[in-house]
Amino acid sequence: MTNIVSLIFAVLGAVAWIIALGGLVRQHVFAPGGFFPPGTTVIEKRSIASKIPAWNSANCTQCNICAFVCPHAAIRPALAKAEELAGAPGGFSTVPVRGGGPALKEYQYRVQVSPMDCTGCELCVHACPDNALTSTPAAAMLEAEAPNWDYFLQLPSRGELFDKATVRGSQFQQPLLEFSGACEGCGETPYVKLLTQMFGSRMVVANATGCSSIWGGSAPSNPWTINAEGKGPAWANSLFEDNAQFGFGIQLGIKQRRDALTAAARVVIQEGAGTPALRAALEEWLPVRDSGALVAIAAKAVQEALAECGGRGAGLAAPTTASGEGALAFLQSNTDLLDKPSVWIVGGDGWAYDIGFAGLDHVLSTGEDVNILVLDTEEYSNTGGQKSKSSPLGSVVKFAAGGKTRPKKELALAIMQCYPDVYVASVSLDANYNQVVKALSEAEAHRGPSLVIAYAPCAMHGIAEGMGESAKDAKVAVETGYWPLFRFQPAEKEGQGKLTLDSKRIKGELADFLKMENRFVVLQRKDPEAASRLAEEAQEHILLRHERLKRMAEEGKKQPPPAEQ
Repeated sequence: MTNIVSLIFAVLGAVAWIIALGGLVRQHVFAPGGFFPPGTTVIEKRSIASKIPAWNSANCTQCNICAFVCPHAAIRPALAKAEELAGAPGGFSTVPVRGGGPALKEYQYRVQVSPMDCTGCELCVHACPDNALTSTPAAAMLEAEAPNWDYFLQLPSRGELFDKATVRGSQFQQPLLEFSGACEGCGETPYVKLLTQMFGSRMVVANATGCSSIWGGSAPSNPWTINAEGKGPAWANSLFEDNAQFGFGIQLGIKQRRDALTAAARVVIQEGAGTPALRAALEEWLPVRDSGALVAIAAKAVQEALAECGGRGAGLAAPTTASGEGALAFLQSNTDLLDKPSVWIVGGDGWAYDIGFAGLDHVLSTGEDVNILVLDTEEYSNTGGQKSKSSPLGSVVKFAAGGKTRPKKELALAIMQCYPDVYVASVSLDANYNQVVKALSEAEAHRGPSLVIAYAPCAMHGIAEGMGESAKDAKVAVETGYWPLFRFQPAEKEGQGKLTLDSKRIKGELADFLKMENRFVVLQRKDPEAASRLAEEAQEHILLRHERLKRMAEEGKKQPPPAEQ
């Protein structure tokens, strides 16, 4: 009996301790409202790589492709002035920066790896066109590069010196997605990392459940981070079936608030509220407020002018009207929307092609200014490799052990046919670096819905040479017509949109691609007859699709250009 009573009191004591600890954690660690501190992956330092890239400055042409393809933002270009290098570690070697004109003459260049965050996928080594990176045993690199990385982090970001809408320039921008828990060589993260480098300080992300919600939001390990100004992407996750609507609701809320901000700006100008400098800044802001590429400078000028006004006109003569005073107060309370938010709805093919397709279709039909990025692994990667409507003919996936016998849904072509005002692009980052940057820039600039479908090589594809060679795999996919590259730019007038076919010719046979991936090879071993039949059917489909895309591109060239507004 005594033992039982003691056990009861011990359990009660443990429960009380757990409750007290839970209260302490809630009070001092986790903020209410679903907010998690940004950039917590930076402290994890997994050190899982067996080999780490070493930089050979003599071979490097400073193209930044190594950083461009890195799934984990673990290798980056650095710029430093001579005086900044005075206190650098002895191994922090640099070379004069190439190109850029007089503005860059005072800078030295270096490629820096984070040895404890590198996953050892070797994508950068294989993608480097100059043989400037060499896989080196991790033990030696950890000792040599850890102090170099720490020093690199102290250098200022110099992204403002470059055009972020270029392959090279984008990689001088700080990545605001770093060190995620994605698989080594992940084909999804480079796209989202690139988005943060191009639009990250004003991004709002609605993320569907799937791989991208796991490596993007496995709390409290948060790979989304902020820049030196404290700005970074806002991220939230919703379900397979409603993520498009979730992002759509975010956009409508932002639109309503920005409409109110615009109205307040006009009242301040009309009523003579605030300072002359503020009214002049607002006059500059109004015409460009919906242009993400142009509004940042004007927004900063308005914010600085508002700061000079103080709270509700403090330090000024009273505004001439109550409405002017109210409008000025509204502006001061909503400065976060002076820059144009860039809303991105992100998810995989299981969401976009299957479970969430009805919602995606509805959102694209509304004409609202949202951007949709589909990270297409052609299967339900996160839950074990089940087939989706994006899975190709002849691929062996769960629920298609004998090879998928129906063709892949042509989502991009379907949307182009249904909605001529939607920007549509099919991209492959590893196959064409410039095309993916161009497509993302065009999608974000389009004042309406945009849909970018991105080929994302996955470890579950069983790439014969490993994920480190997934760039070779992606290039062959494009060359053989398996994954076409194109961009459809809508015009103001219906019927005058332009399709640009970026992969103009088919080189080689589909068989050249199929033999590179186990998801196709396994059927060739198991049932050669079925594999041959499905491959022939897929080849015919690819050729017909290519001819169709060529006709659409030619027809677009024949259309008269849209009249200037």
